[in-house]
Amino acid sequence: MSSSATSCIQTLSSILSAVPSSVSSSSNPSFSLLHDPTVSAEISSLLRHPDSGSGDNNLCRWLYDTFYSTDPELKLVVLRYVPIIAGVYLTRIALRKSLAGFEAILLALYAHETTARDGQPVSVNVPDLSQPSIYHDAKGSVKNKTTELNLAVISPTLEPHGTMRSSRRARIVGVALELYYTKISQMPARSKVEFCEFCDIWAAGVKNERRIPLPWELLQPSLRILGHCLLGSHNSKELFEAASSATVSLYRRSLHDIDAKAILATGSLLRLEKMASDPKLSVDHTEIDMSNVLSL
Repeated sequence: MSSSATSCIQTLSSILSAVPSSVSSSSNPSFSLLHDPTVSAEISSLLRHPDSGSGDNNLCRWLYDTFYSTDPELKLVVLRYVPIIAGVYLTRIALRKSLAGFEAILLALYAHETTARDGQPVSVNVPDLSQPSIYHDAKGSVKNKTTELNLAVISPTLEPHGTMRSSRRARIVGVALELYYTKISQMPARSKVEFCEFCDIWAAGVKNERRIPLPWELLQPSLRILGHCLLGSHNSKELFEAASSATVSLYRRSLHDIDAKAILATGSLLRLEKMASDPKLSVDHTEIDMSNVLSL
């Protein structure tokens, strides 16, 4: 067991009622911490407690310190709780309670991404449909100046922020969700279900009927996570149903807000969800229909 993992578990033992011996004696304690259902359930419960999230909260301090540990696998343990941290944080903003503990964690994740991206945006190459594809013969080389512009920016350049202000809140929380998404294949199914449940809450509003603002910088990473939950390689019926419910809720919220961009994105995700749930709508375009092949 690494010294950082040992120290991490010892500190956690003083916060939780108990840490199972199967975790402390594991050959890979970081992995066990990530997947142990008893530990996850108690941490999740503590994060949802009415008094959680304050600046002097021991669990928030543990999560903050653990993220900055030298063990990269321990960072995954912290990321596992990003859905709850972000979810509880956004639903309590209007209550004007001290949430400095949650904010410290979110700012730490944001600072990590800012450093990792080194001033560069996250972008993807989009095929130029005006150019011939590799599957077609071109009569001549076609050059188009717009070819250089076929970059789609998924996440703009990050500016350093050391404090959480209302004008920055959606961006900082959104970047935390982007970081979560980069490791989502390693996250337990329960963590993803928790995220879907909070999407339902964000879309519908909390008990006092206050609607949580859902700007694109927060909605986009949320939809990417939901896309994985709907279409990813997993066999969890609970996760699929939770993601389906969250997608419908966000689509209805988009209609309510008359947000064209959000309506298009959530509507597209709904169509993909229907294709995933109905085998008849799933078409493999690489498969050859033998009924259309001439017999020689």
